[in-house]
Amino acid sequence: MEINKFPMGEAVYQERLQNGLQVVLLPKPGFAQTFVTFTTHYGSVDRAFRTHGHKDYTVVPDGIAHFLEHKMFESEKGDVFPEFSRYGASANAFTTFDLTSYLFSCTDNLRENLNLLLDFVQDPYFTDANVEKEKGIIGQEIQMYNDNPDARVFYDLLKALYQEHPVRIEIAGTIDSIAKITKETLYECYETFYHPGNMVLFAVGGFEPETVLEWIRENQAKKSFSDVPVIDRPPITEPTAVKMAQTTAHLAVSQPKCLVAWKDAAGPMSGHDLLERELYLGVVLDALFGRSSPAYQEMMDEGLIDQGFSWEFERAETYGFAVIGGNTPQPEKLTDKIQSVIDEACQTGVLEAEFERCRKKAIGRFLTTLDSPGYVARGYVSYLLRGAQFLDTAAVLGELTLDEANRHLREYFAPERRAVSVVQA
Repeated sequence: MEINKFPMGEAVYQERLQNGLQVVLLPKPGFAQTFVTFTTHYGSVDRAFRTHGHKDYTVVPDGIAHFLEHKMFESEKGDVFPEFSRYGASANAFTTFDLTSYLFSCTDNLRENLNLLLDFVQDPYFTDANVEKEKGIIGQEIQMYNDNPDARVFYDLLKALYQEHPVRIEIAGTIDSIAKITKETLYECYETFYHPGNMVLFAVGGFEPETVLEWIRENQAKKSFSDVPVIDRPPITEPTAVKMAQTTAHLAVSQPKCLVAWKDAAGPMSGHDLLERELYLGVVLDALFGRSSPAYQEMMDEGLIDQGFSWEFERAETYGFAVIGGNTPQPEKLTDKIQSVIDEACQTGVLEAEFERCRKKAIGRFLTTLDSPGYVARGYVSYLLRGAQFLDTAAVLGELTLDEANRHLREYFAPERRAVSVVQA
């Protein structure tokens, strides 16, 4: 077992088992709660793939990763949720654009809950009948998202930003796309992406790492798996320009919602470069649009935004975007204001005092999150699957410089990469 120690005093225990499963344990002495995730590097953008020995790519229906997540909780014996409840654990799962994660938190019966998690994720049970039944359930979920203003303004924004990349497609797919899903396609995706060699088991909380690792070894030694598949995803060619500059949808909302975003055109990125870019853009956006920024106060004073106004930057291996916005009575005026703040900052640069304040604020915020097992688990695995080290965040933030921040600012916010999404009545 490999042990890596970090400057904040954290020690991470890591081992890759013989079946390929990557186990990462972050003990937190004194913590009562333990949070465990079992995650596959498989998300909604994985619409096509091939494995060794196959000439052609397999193309699967949109939304199948999310559909698979739903179906995994059903075993031949029934629903697995009551089993977690019996052992005092809270269980859940989620699918993003690039991963699917199953999780539980507990304060007792860790071994029983750990075995339960490993066993149900590694024992799929799909039938024609239960797949058809799930289509109705997920269809209702899709319709709820279509009617949800926050989901609609965000997904419409991605459709405007991207021309080709599958990140422009909703994670749950559409009612038409999930209608094409069969138990055979589910098993094919499961056998490709749910092999232990494509998965990470991460635990954080109050436990002895050597003991927990031995439990995991024992569980996995009882099962047999095929060789680790080599998964080949087709390259994605995404034009620099956005698909459309603005999109507007009409829903029954009391106040319009407006998001302004820029597409990242830096090309494929992973590891330290990805983490550094995300942190640079985060500090820049906080300096320009955070709650202590002059622009935020001006927009609040004008009644142009409310407390829901925010910014976000996300960078994955093949896509990335910066999003700014929220509720506003005047979407066009808010768009112009955001653009004017960007334009002025590109001329003058972020002020040194603002940069330092936001950089130190980000370090403090990160250190605070280390006391949240759930946040650490999600952040650690997400960065790990993107080749980056979550616990390097504070160190990388400490090395950011004003000159580089302003270089990122001036390179990133190009007019041809901007799109606006509005939802209004």
